[in-house]
Amino acid sequence: MINKDFFTALDLLESEKKIPKEVFIETLENALALAYKKQFGMAKEVQVLLVPERNAIRCLATLTVVEEVEDKDTQISLEDAKIIDKKYKVGDKITEEINSKDFGRIIAQNAKQVILQKLREIENSVAYEELSEKEDELLTSVVRRIEGKYVYVEVKKLEAVLSPTDQLPGDKFSVGERIKIYVKKIKQGTKGPQVQVSRTVPGFVRKLFEAEVPEIKAGQVLIKGLVREPGFRTKMAVYSDDPNIDAVGACVGNRGLRVNAIVSELGGEKIEIIPWCEDPLEYIARALSPAKVIMVEANETEKSAKVIVKDDMLSLAIGRDGQNARLAARLTGWKIDVKPYSTIKNIDEDIDEVSDDEISDVGGLE
Repeated sequence: MINKDFFTALDLLESEKKIPKEVFIETLENALALAYKKQFGMAKEVQVLLVPERNAIRCLATLTVVEEVEDKDTQISLEDAKIIDKKYKVGDKITEEINSKDFGRIIAQNAKQVILQKLREIENSVAYEELSEKEDELLTSVVRRIEGKYVYVEVKKLEAVLSPTDQLPGDKFSVGERIKIYVKKIKQGTKGPQVQVSRTVPGFVRKLFEAEVPEIKAGQVLIKGLVREPGFRTKMAVYSDDPNIDAVGACVGNRGLRVNAIVSELGGEKIEIIPWCEDPLEYIARALSPAKVIMVEANETEKSAKVIVKDDMLSLAIGRDGQNARLAARLTGWKIDVKPYSTIKNIDEDIDEVSDDEISDVGGLE
């Protein structure tokens, strides 16, 4: 007999976790059969049956009827079988109940562990199913522990690790803190679902804008391109085919309210928003914002462009350590070579005829 509280506990699991108790019973039956064989070193085909209505458990062994017994753990002679029932013949299977005073101890040792393990497996499976639809999404997680530079967060009851490369340079977390993370990938591992999260990928900023800007969420404003160097600078190109919507203005918000909220989440990372343009020359000029561009000369075959800026705009166009030009190149997909006007001679006849006083901002953003 088993304590009736055991089956009551299974009923509670079924009602609270919405998991049929039959799932636990089947798992426990298989585990106890293996545990019995391991304990007593038997080669018998052992079957364990839980009988909830009687608060009982049965342990059955199956023997095969043979002419001559070679393995007493799995076989029974035809002669002995006919003593049980004269109808038995060679090849038949006989089931006998095993009574052992030690079996209660095996149940006590294994039942709780097996149930908890199965519960974890089911919860992990459910969590994986829920999270499998959350790839490329922004979620709020809770910091559970911090080990050195690694931050472990809980996402839908699963643990995910925020590695140093997935943290912003200024990120500082504390246990129990709620933080926003981007779900890069979810996959099934040998120890359950593995969740890869980040705060440094471009997708993190993209999802922040989707959450902050209703026009983006509604599809009225499209993010056509987004590149970033995490913690330092983001360049984003936006577009709307609705002439009544200012795509850049929608992202910036009234008095910068929307973009400032995102900058705050990113720890002060600078964000530049430019209007996307189908014309690659104009798009390249805009991508070098805040610098003003005089001219863009493009090589379509090599997808490279030479950009001319006023001398006093050179450092702004290139940016610290080349960051602005580098991000502009990644945003547009073009190789960009920035040159000051003073060093360019005889590039184009039009350029030769233009004096310094006549230079206008071509392709730049006013």
